[in-house]
Amino acid sequence: MSERLGVGDAFPDIAMTAPDGGVVKVSDFAGKKLVVFFYPKDDTPGCTTENKDFSALYADFSAADIAVLGVSKDPPKKHLKFAEKHGLTAPLASDAEEGGVSDALGIWTEKSMYGRTYMGMERTTYLVDKNGKIAQIWNKVKVKGHADEVLLTAKAL
Repeated sequence: MSERLGVGDAFPDIAMTAPDGGVVKVSDFAGKKLVVFFYPKDDTPGCTTENKDFSALYADFSAADIAVLGVSKDPPKKHLKFAEKHGLTAPLASDAEEGGVSDALGIWTEKSMYGRTYMGMERTTYLVDKNGKIAQIWNKVKVKGHADEVLLTAKAL
């Protein structure tokens, strides 16, 4: 597990895969504020709620010139089905490669449930400034009200 990056550090510019199979990188959003929310798995209750909340506010983020990107390790085709099923408008990306963005950030980490340990995504949101630097981090996110809080913070940056 890598050392966690903090506020002021450059956000890793590692390629991820868009649901359409294209490549998406943080540098694609240069000159814009960017919210990147990492979540464990498509189509699970908390992750669905989080994606729906960011999608519900997507027009508000866009109006404030703030890009949004939801990221998990799920494959692109699963993201496509997930977005279609729930009418998601916030763009998604797959960070499935080993050594990817979540690894570089230190949020692909060992978790445990019912005495079993496994590797999993820690629900974390990053606010990246116009220069690609981390401006704010929300660790171990609680979903309720999170997207609203992120929007207010991003607008104030």
